[in-house]
Amino acid sequence: MRRSIDDLPEYRSRVRGCLLGGALGDALGAPVEFESLGGIRRRYGPAGVTEPVPDWRGNVGLITDDTQMTLFTVEGLIRGEDATAVRRAYLRWLDTQQHASPPPADDVIRTGRLREQRWLYSRRAPGNACLSGLRHGQAAAPAPFGEPGPANPDSKGCGTVMRSAPFGLRAPSPRHAFELAAQCAQITHGHPTGYLAAGAFAAVVHFLMEDGVPEEDEVAEKDEPLARAVRKATDLLETYPRHEETGRALRAAVSLAAEGGPSPEKVESLGGAWIAEEALAIAVYCALVNPEPGDIRQALLLAVNHSGDSDSTGAVCGNLLGALHGETALPGDWLVHLEGRDAITELADDFAAQSAGGHEATGDWLTKYPGD
Repeated sequence: MRRSIDDLPEYRSRVRGCLLGGALGDALGAPVEFESLGGIRRRYGPAGVTEPVPDWRGNVGLITDDTQMTLFTVEGLIRGEDATAVRRAYLRWLDTQQHASPPPADDVIRTGRLREQRWLYSRRAPGNACLSGLRHGQAAAPAPFGEPGPANPDSKGCGTVMRSAPFGLRAPSPRHAFELAAQCAQITHGHPTGYLAAGAFAAVVHFLMEDGVPEEDEVAEKDEPLARAVRKATDLLETYPRHEETGRALRAAVSLAAEGGPSPEKVESLGGAWIAEEALAIAVYCALVNPEPGDIRQALLLAVNHSGDSDSTGAVCGNLLGALHGETALPGDWLVHLEGRDAITELADDFAAQSAGGHEATGDWLTKYPGD
């Protein structure tokens, strides 16, 4: 949806919130990604992780492939807003995983500013399907919804969901957000659940960004904005074939949230998050039980203290609450440690400005985002 210049400050804050919130959750969960809940508690105490902690290298605030790929999703959308442009952006991300440093300066002019960021040239446990899917060869047309996609047709890893928030940030409709996210997920993951979960996540983000005055039945139900967005996205999801696994996971998250008393054990009842629908369900659950602006710390901590893919669930939860509440709700004392914060903020601002028509195609812009 095209934004007006008058809307830009609030919209920019929410785009920043989505991208920075996702990066915060990613960095918070990365040090404990492969640990069990028992191991986390033995290492950090009964409450588990309660603040950003050093990873095995002794660094605090380092992001993973989840944030890396999300940023290249944004860059692809700035440059093209279609699956071809996004795939080319993912190939630029793949280069950062295969080389030790950025390309020569003259090559940056051709390939864009994001690839110039030295901190992105680090492998942070990228998913095998993401790597192999991009090495698949020539781009193939996405499969009809409900059918296996061309790359890794049996894979439904959470690598589809963790990079898909940007599709919901400015799509002209929830269905457009859903379908573009699902098509781009097929670039690397062909299992219908994997790409439909990505579509559902993008639709939730879209509904959060577009939330206005509730409809009459929504007022009667006193839905919170996030609960309303999840319900609408689930209804949309269920219009597509092979939606059953993702639909069940989302409805389980909503039912569990309604019980109250959130805990890591309840998080783990939703799965380990290594697959797409479980990662989405856990992130949604953690956000639903901590929906207020002042709850983001608790939501992110709940999202990472479990025996599973902690960085991905932290990232997706941060995307959701950041998009809902904006940048100012994010914990500032955590942000100061965040790797790449300035670059993430600049990318978010460029994305928001383009959405509102608030940028000019200057030489600097074209250096950042040259035509593919």
